[in-house]
Parts: sequence; structure tokens; C-alpha cells
Amino acid sequence: MSDTNLLKRHLAPILPEAWKLIDAEAKRVLELQLGGRKVVDFRGPFGWTYAAVNTGRLALFADQRDDINLGLRRVQPLLEARVPIKLAIMELDTVARGGDDPALGPVVDAAKKTAHVEDDAIFNGLEAAGIAGIFPSSPHPPVALPANIVELPRAILDAKETLRKAGVNGPYALVLGAELYERVFAATDDGHPIAKRIEQQIVDRPIVRSEAIQDGVVMSVRGGDYELTVGEDLSVGYAYHSKQEVELYLTESFTFRVLEPAAAVRLGR
Repeated sequence: MSDTNLLKRHLAPILPEAWKLIDAEAKRVLELQLGGRKVVDFRGPFGWTYAAVNTGRLALFADQRDDINLGLRRVQPLLEARVPIKLAIMELDTVARGGDDPALGPVVDAAKKTAHVEDDAIFNGLEAAGIAGIFPSSPHPPVALPANIVELPRAILDAKETLRKAGVNGPYALVLGAELYERVFAATDDGHPIAKRIEQQIVDRPIVRSEAIQDGVVMSVRGGDYELTVGEDLSVGYAYHSKQEVELYLTESFTFRVLEPAAAVRLGR
């Protein structure tokens, strides 16, 4: 967790020991919830002042002047997300009295919301931020999910074959929405866990879970296809406080680029 002046953490009526617990809880939940980071290229963090990604493209003016060609360099700006966290000061002060388990439910909720924002932008896109997303960008028709979960490996193999025919090499990864993820890890075929079979025989990474998607996606993780760029990485900052309560926030700045749209095949609708 970052501690820059912009976060104003030094103004919060929070003991260092309590800050340590808050940061640790946010990090724990984020590591569980962030699925997209596990399957795309990560660039950064570059800090608060990093505002945009160079796309290498030029937008030429329609109205040129004589023999002079004019154009603007195209960049993709970073999106800044901020989710509030309200905590009781007396609860945080229990740490000074020897307590090590203050009620940090709002930290957990904020971490889940922030992770959902990032994953949703990666997989589903965010038009207002200029983020296309993996699903909307893929040119491949979705591979239908079977009614019987035991037959899911066949659908994954079909998706991998689609990627191979498109010239997209592995290694390959499988990302599942929360509901399908739970079904897969609860399923067995003649006593053999379906999830273990998929991870050991069909894909090249452990199955990834994401709350931001429904169904699933098979995608290449060879590198160079999808790029998550982070300015300020996930950090807890201070907003204000009263006698009873302090408001913090969980924030980050990022953008996501699809460099090779054909590197993913959706499972489902």
C-alpha cells in the first residue's frame, strides 16, 4: 500500500498499528478478488503523475495546411477509482489497548468493490474510459457451456482449438465467474475432481476466479495480448474525520488495452 502525500494518511487519527491492520486486510481481500491481473500483462505502478498510455498512433487533422501534415498523438488516459471506507475511531483505538481484531468490514467491502471495478473494465470494458475489454473485443463466437458440468472440459478444448486455428499460441488460462467456479470445484466424474483434471490436463495455469464475469473465458497468457497499466496502485488514503468516525478510501489509477483481440474465447453466451 502506497503512502504518498496525496493520500494524506498523516492527517488521520489512526495509530500506525491500526494502519498496518487496515492495509493488511485490504491487501488480503484484493489478492483474493482480483482475477484479471493474474492473466494479463501488468505495467507499473508509475505513480500519481502518470496520466496516460502512449498508443503509438496519430490522429491526422482533416483540414491540412498546404504541404504540412498536422496530427495529434493518441493516448489512452488512466481511470481513477475511489471507494469510501468509514470506520469507528473507538474501534480502531482498541489496537492501542492490546486488541488485534478491530471491526474492518468496511475495508473488506471497499476492497471487493474496487476489485470488481478493475476486473469489470478488463473483461467487459468501460466505454467512458476508452477501455474496450476482452469480451467485447473478441472476434470469436462464444463456445456454449454444457448443461452437465462434467462435460465442461470438452467446451474448454473447443475454445483452445479456436485459438489455435486463429494462430494464438499458449500457454492458456481459464477464468470462471464465481458461480461456475464453485460448481466446477464441487464437481467430480467417477470420483475424480473436474477442477483437478482441467488444471492438470487442459489448461496451463490454476483456474482463475472473477466476480466481474458470468460463465467463463479461455485465453492465451503468452504475453503481449492484453495490458493493464497502473499509475497509483491500490492504496488506502484519508478523507476526513469527526469525533466518532474516520472516512478513508481505497483508490487506484489504471487503464487496460486489448492489443490482440483474437487471444480469448468466451464460454457461454
